[in-house]
Amino acid sequence: MLNGKKIVIVLPAYNAAKTLEMTYNEIPFEFVDDVILVDDASRDDTAEVARRLGIRTVIHPQNRGYGGNQKTCYQTALSHGADIVVMLHPDYQYTPRLVTAMASMIAYGEFDAVLASRILGIGALKGGMPLYKYVANRFLTLVENLLLGHKLSEYHTGYRAFSREILEKLPLELNSEDFIFDNQMLAQIVWAGFRIGEVSCPTKYFEDASSINFRRSVVYGLGVLKTALQFRLCKMGLLRAHIFEQGVEGAR
Repeated sequence: MLNGKKIVIVLPAYNAAKTLEMTYNEIPFEFVDDVILVDDASRDDTAEVARRLGIRTVIHPQNRGYGGNQKTCYQTALSHGADIVVMLHPDYQYTPRLVTAMASMIAYGEFDAVLASRILGIGALKGGMPLYKYVANRFLTLVENLLLGHKLSEYHTGYRAFSREILEKLPLELNSEDFIFDNQMLAQIVWAGFRIGEVSCPTKYFEDASSINFRRSVVYGLGVLKTALQFRLCKMGLLRAHIFEQGVEGAR
């Protein structure tokens, strides 16, 4: 716990058997109260490894996608009394050692959400991020900052911490079940006026670390642009989008 707040880590997993134990062993359990893994119908023994490690495990009988996995992660964490939920990929791409810093920024009331940014500092390219992904990240983030009227160093990290209030108030079930879920959720957080903080995070790109291919990256990029444009048009009163309606307006 931190400042009386229950800290729960959620691990959205798909074929993470090779890296799960390395990730788990670096979690700062002196502050973390529970760990929940959601296995999205993996083809390897991810669930067996998780159970051997004593991780609370939920299994999707059919693959729901990255967004669908997160929906189950957050619902399960809330049902187990989480006050702060940290999403950590079990592929060992991000260091679990930042969990304490991220959670404390929420526990002590400074922010409602915290992102671990690969762009702050020199972590991205040094950690092996492909150049085309780095350039795309910078371009998409620039466009999003302009259209959302916000300022973040990146919107595309998979390492995030959220307050219970965010997870309860945002209509996350209306979001995509695919990778664009991440971006839709951040746009909803900005729309609702929640406070977002960032910490610098090193990252590692290697064979067993999950990463979407070029084609899916293009689809994701187009979805990012669509979400940002929807946000701006909704703010201007020229469009209505369901993800910016139910439970989002006036959350704070």
